[in-house]
Amino acid sequence: MLRVVLAQPRGFCAGVERAIEIVERALVKYGPPIYVRHEIVHNRHVVEDLRTRGAIFVDELDEIPTGATTIFSAHGVARVVEETASRRGLAVIDATCPLVAKVHNEGRRYAAAGREIVLIGHAGHAEVEGTIGQIPGKVHLVQTVADVAALTVADPEKLAYITQTTLSVDDTRQIIAALTERFPAIRGPDVRDICYATQNRQTAVHELAKAVDVILVVGSQNSSNSNRLREIGAELGKPSYLIDDASALRPDWFAGIASVGLTAGASAPETLVQEVIEGLRRFGAIEVTTLEGVAENVRFRFPPELADSEPAEASSF
Repeated sequence: MLRVVLAQPRGFCAGVERAIEIVERALVKYGPPIYVRHEIVHNRHVVEDLRTRGAIFVDELDEIPTGATTIFSAHGVARVVEETASRRGLAVIDATCPLVAKVHNEGRRYAAAGREIVLIGHAGHAEVEGTIGQIPGKVHLVQTVADVAALTVADPEKLAYITQTTLSVDDTRQIIAALTERFPAIRGPDVRDICYATQNRQTAVHELAKAVDVILVVGSQNSSNSNRLREIGAELGKPSYLIDDASALRPDWFAGIASVGLTAGASAPETLVQEVIEGLRRFGAIEVTTLEGVAENVRFRFPPELADSEPAEASSF
């Protein structure tokens, strides 16, 4: 009998739920097609489901017809993207996660006070590109403690840092410690910019690792927070695998083990978790339990243009 232990919390966070429902509400209110710049959230299954309903996902704004209804993804966009959309007469609905928008506001506030900004984050990630593009003035991107040692700034007395919302809490603390040691006058928010959902899911993996032999994380390969969950499991000495869905399960992962932990990144729907549970039954009898954990009840407001509308039907997720 294989014991399957579910992490709590896992899966969708409030920002992801809001972003997906923004697309659903827009499809009902304005009718398809609705254009979405980049993936609304980093999950292939979610994107494909919305595509079947009439959402068209594009990489750049020039792929969108003039005047079309356009949604910015949960990761946020640079100011130049907002300005381009305005010039082209696009009817924009902003699905940027409110916690990402909070980081943008902090960065602009520090820049307005004359401080150079250090952004702790992953190069090339959509959220990082959007954040850098929201802040006037110099933004230094650091990804590791080694990057801090190599940092060259104009004035060590006029620095501030902000962080990507989906980082490893433990890794970020180390980078912040390196920054404050090298630049004692630097200002910043400790790890408070790492979103509540990211922190809760990482804490749950720490607990999961104490109880199981192997850890499975349901999430897409381009999902930052899902990758962090897998990395944490591995750092805690447990074989850990990031999988899109049940089709990725391999029997050799479970040979000779008694228990497997199962969690999901903040952009992965619970339906995929349940499908993985069913997939595990292919390898024999299982017993499913759930760890105690934080119960999340956060909800974010919708953009005013969609506040009074509803999706035509409940999300398939």
